[in-house]
This record gives sequence, structure tokens and C-alpha cells, in this order.
Amino acid sequence: MKIIVTTGNPCKLKELNHYMQGTEVSFVSRQTKIEELQTFNEIELLNDKLEKAFAIFKEPVLVEHASLYLEILNNFPGGLTEIFWETLQADKFCELFKGTKIVAKTSIGYCDGRKTYNFEGISEGIVSNQPKGDRSFQWDCVFIPMGYEKTYAELGDEKLEISMRKKAFDLFKEFIEAQK
Repeated sequence: MKIIVTTGNPCKLKELNHYMQGTEVSFVSRQTKIEELQTFNEIELLNDKLEKAFAIFKEPVLVEHASLYLEILNNFPGGLTEIFWETLQADKFCELFKGTKIVAKTSIGYCDGRKTYNFEGISEGIVSNQPKGDRSFQWDCVFIPMGYEKTYAELGDEKLEISMRKKAFDLFKEFIEAQK
């Protein structure tokens, strides 16, 4: 089964393909800039992005959104994480929030042409004192998952087995398998 994804991010594509190993799913990247709804609510944002993507491709499509929730900021930025991160970047983010409890959430939207489905995965952690590891995959260099002493970026492939994205894709994979 071929599913369109709207990302061209090689880090994200690697993870998506890893999570769907052993299924008949193959992802086709059609890097498309979809104007995101600016809202704190990531489910509204996700469903809006999914609707726009399906309108463009008219084929089964999957969209994803990663959100961060800082306890110290009453769970802000939520659905506005991309703008928040692009504004602050790694060094400033750590300077402002080091040691702060943080929740990372991956929300997946899938449309098969008849219906839309949502799947979520959550990981708790803290913000590192300074960015550590590769900075190429957004905030992986500042997120230390609960029970670890390294950031996602420092964990390398071990991250693939514990991240919020894995948790969301485990649910999506179960859904796909049940459709057979």
C-alpha cells in the first residue's frame, strides 16, 4: 500500500520507514509546503493539514505534527511548536528552559479517501542544560527522555525504540495490520 507523506525531511523519512518495516506500507515523499493553521490545538492543526494534503493528492495520505509542552509555560507551545522553535533555536531554548519538565507529542493524521484517523504518542522528559548531539533534527538535541541522561540526538538509533513517534506509529501500524 502506497501512502503519500508531505515531508522531505530525511531524518523523519528514515524513522517513518523504520516504524513500518514488516508491513506492506511504502511511503512516497511529495515534499509539499502546506500552510499550517496557527493554533495551540495540535489535533485541529493536524486535521486541517490532512484535509489540505488530501485535497492536493487525492490519494491515501499521512501527515504528522510534533508538539512540545513545557509545564513551566502551562503546556505552551503545543501546536505552535514549529514557530516557537524556529524563533528560539537550540541555544536560547536551553538557556530559558534548562531542567524544565517537557512533554513531546507526535500526532499522526491519516486519510484513506473515505475517513480520517488520528494516532498519538507521548514521551516525557526534561530540557538539557545545553544542546547535545546532532542539531539537524529540530529539538532532538535538547530533549532528554525520562529515565535517560542523553538527548534524543545523542541516543542515535536507540531513540527509534523509545520516542513519541514510535508510540504513535505503533498505533498506526496496528491499525494498518487490522485493515487486512
